[in-house]
Amino acid sequence: MSGNPAAAIADTVIRNGMIVTDERVFPGDIAFTDGIITAVTAAGAGPQAREEIDARGRVVMPGCIDVHVHFRSPGMSHKEDWATGSAAAAVGGVTTVFDMPNTDPATATPDDLARKRELAEADSLVDFGLYGLLGEHNLDQLAPLAEAGAIGYKLFLGNTTGNLPCPNDGAVLEGFEILAGLGLRCSIHAENSPILFWRQNRLQQAGRNDPLAHLAARTDVVALEALNRSATLADWTGARIHIVHESCARSLPFIRFWKERGTDITVETLPQYLYLSAERMAQPGGHVLRMNPPIREAAQQEPLWAGLTDGTIDMIATDHAPHAPEEKEADTIWEVACGFPGVETSLPLMLNAVAQGRLSLPQVVRAMAVAPARAFGLQDRKGSLLPGMDADIVIVDMEKNAILSAQVLHSKGKVSAYEGMQVQGMPVMTLVRGHIVARDGEPVAAAAGHGRMLRPHMPAPRPRNQATSLHSLTTSAKAPFGDPF
Repeated sequence: MSGNPAAAIADTVIRNGMIVTDERVFPGDIAFTDGIITAVTAAGAGPQAREEIDARGRVVMPGCIDVHVHFRSPGMSHKEDWATGSAAAAVGGVTTVFDMPNTDPATATPDDLARKRELAEADSLVDFGLYGLLGEHNLDQLAPLAEAGAIGYKLFLGNTTGNLPCPNDGAVLEGFEILAGLGLRCSIHAENSPILFWRQNRLQQAGRNDPLAHLAARTDVVALEALNRSATLADWTGARIHIVHESCARSLPFIRFWKERGTDITVETLPQYLYLSAERMAQPGGHVLRMNPPIREAAQQEPLWAGLTDGTIDMIATDHAPHAPEEKEADTIWEVACGFPGVETSLPLMLNAVAQGRLSLPQVVRAMAVAPARAFGLQDRKGSLLPGMDADIVIVDMEKNAILSAQVLHSKGKVSAYEGMQVQGMPVMTLVRGHIVARDGEPVAAAAGHGRMLRPHMPAPRPRNQATSLHSLTTSAKAPFGDPF
């Protein structure tokens, strides 16, 4: 318990809920004023307030932070925009999103970042971070992007919507040298492009156009090689990296190795890799599951669940990647757009895992709030229900059942990978900095434009092997000797 219940009258108190942290669950009250939590007390001991919310019989948890969404604007707003994407997030209990840079234009310069920020602040119901691009031709823009407020960077080693080219390894190494000095984390789409395109071309030449051909093109080694290449360069430079959409059980021993070595690496997996399988792709309608990296065999699910519970995998994200419904229909798997909506269903799916006994509520809070905040330098504002933190709060009814369906999604991408699936546990109210942005499965229209851009507060960077960095070698005549082992 913390805070001073005898303090001045609060704006709002949420009373009698079961409060969840990453360590425990306890009955209590939460008070907040001007969007900031002022007290967390025993149930019934909260201060007086101008407004009260009765959470009796319900769970109160920190708002979820989804570090991997594609809200598609600018340039592809027929697929999604900030109004629809953030509405889906709010209904799903997600109070902060990080938007990827593969829009049109890509977020490669401070001007691109400013344009996207303007669009987001006009329409978003939830708070947001904006990634800058780490590309081969914008290395000189990485520091200016940090100054402009980028939450981090995204490196595409595999192909993506927008067809951004994969930088060569020399550019990646130089980029990591720069990022090591900046301290911001780089999220990496870790797939080996030459291997996957070689295999895809060979499969197409052989007439393989079925859904499982997509998995065959991106077999496990595609992910394993890119993971270890990225971690090697990060370990050498001291750059902070984050592996997005980890789908491969064979990656887990390597992730443990790099973490034990001291490399600053965090990892996310997605609900679709935990719940869905390639075997389902072989069934009628399975083509809609096409995404990158692919959904893999059912045998890989249990190791991923175990990696999430033991901390090898740090967090849950979604890779929310909507397309117009007609873009998810085609004659061959190679023409089906990659990705589908996820930000609205991620928390219900993880709550369903709690109802099934697979996860605990504190584990959900760790994976969906605490770990993302810590990894990206938001732990002083987001991810926990403590005095001084933003009042980003989700109230959950763990007894509420729902049938997941594309028709009820608030995204423009009316395609559901979980069509007809029943889940237990649903968010019933979402607050961002103390403002209600969703209630009973619907966004609050008046909350549009409430969202604000977040800047990270990362600890001091720890660059390594700076004697061999290109900056050092091009500005000094010193011999290129690195640090000893």
